[in-house]
Amino acid sequence: MKALFDKVSNECSKLVTEKYSTSFSLAVNTLSPKIRTDIYNIYGFVRFADEIVDTFHDFDKAQLMENFERDYYLAVEQKISLNPILNSFQQTVNKYNIPDEMVQAFLKSMKADLHKTTYATKEEYDQYIYGSADVVGLMCLKVFVNGDDELFNKLKEPAMRLGSAFQKVNFLRDLKDDYEVLNRSYFPNIDLGKLDKVSKQVIIDEIEEDFDFAFKNGILNLPSEAKFGVYMAYRYYRRLLKKLDSVPSEKIMDTRIRISDPMKINLWARSYVKYKLNLI
Repeated sequence: MKALFDKVSNECSKLVTEKYSTSFSLAVNTLSPKIRTDIYNIYGFVRFADEIVDTFHDFDKAQLMENFERDYYLAVEQKISLNPILNSFQQTVNKYNIPDEMVQAFLKSMKADLHKTTYATKEEYDQYIYGSADVVGLMCLKVFVNGDDELFNKLKEPAMRLGSAFQKVNFLRDLKDDYEVLNRSYFPNIDLGKLDKVSKQVIIDEIEEDFDFAFKNGILNLPSEAKFGVYMAYRYYRRLLKKLDSVPSEKIMDTRIRISDPMKINLWARSYVKYKLNLI
């Protein structure tokens, strides 16, 4: 039965989310049950693409990415794939009419990681972040608004700014691996080998602006099915940023920042109280 295969595929995307990101999985689990599966499906797709370019060093990454993209389009066209991650994602793409431009922008940024190591201009930097993060937020927003184009257009920019903030926090947190292992430098006009207090503060301020805009103009106006889950992810990343801000610039390359499991539970509990009391 196709329905059983689809269910198994969806469970695979959920498993990928749980194994690769306990924090994101916790946030997704606070979404309405009606939309959780589709967000898991989106995460499974973007996670696998990211794994190809970031970790499969002993394999032909370019060929793997080419195969992944080809198989994705076959899945969308045929509405089935024996790759369970692609099968689950095509369900969500077809169900919510996620535009191909979003998927193409994402794949373009992923393929850039195969060969591009520096982003010398803000234009290049913004384009990469749009594809690697902003459009992922827009895919999720397509699920959240469930066909309400007016609401989608209203929340489009905040969703992109939130995606940008998440990605920039990841860049700052993963400086050591990106710079020393993968030989990548995303922040334009900043020498990561000599990151100083002023340069670090410029990055922090930029992320804070994205977070503030996304919260005031986006999160507060999300449908109830999505509001608490997105707020949870926002609170988690904002806490990460606070911890990163407290690390001296000369030590940030050698410090791996994370949120402990007890702190995650504490964040969830306090966020839930604020949500239930209509304080957000």
